Amino acid sequence: MSHPLPEIIRDFERVPADIVKQASEFQPAILADVAGRRGALHGRIKPLRSRMKVAGPALTVEVRPGDNLMIHAAIALAKPGDVLVIDGKADQTSALMGTIMMTACRQRGIAGVVVDGAVRDSLEIEEMDYPVFSVGTNPNGPTKNIGGRIGHPVTVGGVTVRAGDFVIGDGDGVMVVEREKIASLVGAARKKVQDEAKRIAAIKEGNTAASWLDGALRAAGVLKEGETL
Repeated sequence: MSHPLPEIIRDFERVPADIVKQASEFQPAILADVAGRRGALHGRIKPLRSRMKVAGPALTVEVRPGDNLMIHAAIALAKPGDVLVIDGKADQTSALMGTIMMTACRQRGIAGVVVDGAVRDSLEIEEMDYPVFSVGTNPNGPTKNIGGRIGHPVTVGGVTVRAGDFVIGDGDGVMVVEREKIASLVGAARKKVQDEAKRIAAIKEGNTAASWLDGALRAAGVLKEGETL
């Protein structure tokens, strides 16, 4: 007879710190491109302030809308460098976290918070310069009554996130890469940055024509064979 998984999974493999350091040098946009244009959370999840950045292994949390009991538990269980990734069901009717909890996160060494839900005390969080990515804000406080899960796979912003996966966010939003895959993307991301820098330099020198454009237009049926813009 199989035993059911516990509601709290305490032990799981995280992205190694050295891989986090290497991958965090790149924009989420670069990593999304080299990951096949996938892994980016829905645009509803945004940084409270555009300059905020975060990177680290995910500590996943699932809550019922408007209840933050399990987030308190996750803060207590988190390891330094973790990013709380909270499936709040995109609820905006009440905040799941505010200044007190964010202060506790910082004190625990948690790298930042990504929540598919609302937060509050946004001005104070900005003054703390603590990275928080959310669906928005709401003055209403949450309840602390309902169980949930920690360390299980969650769906946040339409993307499946597993505990230990690599999470990175900046002014564009949040991107998640599978723990097993992120190390293999670092080289491709570095090449992508170099290629883009060359292209931007060429554009600034007046070469604004995209070499691939005519072919793509012909393939799409916009231009006839042999025709050019």
